[in-house]
Amino acid sequence: MGVILPESEINPDDPLDEIRGLAKTAGLIVVGSMLQKRHQVDIATYIGSGKVEELKELVEAHEADLVVFDNDLGPAQTRNLEKLLGVKVIDRTEVILDIFATRARTHEAHLQVELAQLEYAMPRLKRMWTHLSRYKGGIGVRGPGEKQLEEDRRLVMHRIQDLKAKLSKVQARKEREVAGRGDAPTVSLVGYTNAGKSTLMNALTDAGVLVEDKLFATLDTRTRRWRFRGGGHVLLSDTVGFIRNLPHSLVASFKATLEEARQADLLLHVVDSSSPEAELQIQAVKSVLEELGLADQPTILVLNKSDRVPDRSFLDVLKAHHDDSVTISAASGDGLERLEQAVREVLNERALDAEVETGVENGRVLAYLAQHAQIHNRTYDDDRVVLQCRLPRRCLDYLNEHGAHVRTNDQRQYA
Repeated sequence: MGVILPESEINPDDPLDEIRGLAKTAGLIVVGSMLQKRHQVDIATYIGSGKVEELKELVEAHEADLVVFDNDLGPAQTRNLEKLLGVKVIDRTEVILDIFATRARTHEAHLQVELAQLEYAMPRLKRMWTHLSRYKGGIGVRGPGEKQLEEDRRLVMHRIQDLKAKLSKVQARKEREVAGRGDAPTVSLVGYTNAGKSTLMNALTDAGVLVEDKLFATLDTRTRRWRFRGGGHVLLSDTVGFIRNLPHSLVASFKATLEEARQADLLLHVVDSSSPEAELQIQAVKSVLEELGLADQPTILVLNKSDRVPDRSFLDVLKAHHDDSVTISAASGDGLERLEQAVREVLNERALDAEVETGVENGRVLAYLAQHAQIHNRTYDDDRVVLQCRLPRRCLDYLNEHGAHVRTNDQRQYA
């Protein structure tokens, strides 16, 4: 069931295509669908009483036992719909959370998914206790259902706080891991779910990442070395896919997983150019990147699956709207050399040759350079040391703040 509102961003040809794909990924069998256009939602049932009757007839005709909404319902709306329809009702967020729960593999991913699920369930706990309402007492007397509801809320809140504390430690550890990886530039793949990021990861690094034609096939970040044909390398990371109206609780809980993207020197925004919703998906990813504070991160738009575009004119329109994009097919390998060259050019703008002078006793700066710079040569003069090195521009502020004198030369190219 989908409701189109004036502000909705959907595929006009098939507005329910994405929720249908999400339902199938979650293991559901789709037997029917219904669409409604509204200027505003109905407070009680989201879709209005007349549409509820139509939906009930459709449910009974197909003997369905579940109704999935491609919208986010409030707890009261869900409760009212279930009473009127006589079947369980779930919304878009609940489907996405269920998919994430089944796809989580690592301990970190399990923590993140559980936190998002509990934050979603917290305002809906009352719905789970409606079967105890007949036990309610008179005025000023609480029945066992209400007492149990309060106890459950306390338990859930305690668990949420516990998960946030654990994820905070994971986040801190992840930040240290990513920051301490050494001198190689870092590149992170981002994009809409099922855009082909894992296929591209495998094509560039032989990483052996799971590739499935399903939404959210990848939840856990993987990092591999991408060796360039002309010499040199970068660290390439695959990340969880984004989606339109990605639940805020998921964005928040997956910040540790997305730390690779947060600290990357360059983002490769991978797009399924064969999708009729390609432009909408580009905007959806940009919206999530903005929410994560990554809107200003250096980014190359990668138009993937060019071999599957049914009409080349559609691809030409995309390229005209995004003239700095690179067109590739990760599956066939077409365009990967152009992508490598584009990455080199951006990294050349982001890295520079420098001469760093500091005191021999400045262990903090020397250790920092050992981790983040390619050191070509070092010379000593009494209590001073001069290092010739190649380093990311982002390192300059740290060096200046910690007593190093830096002279740069922007002319050399990234190897």
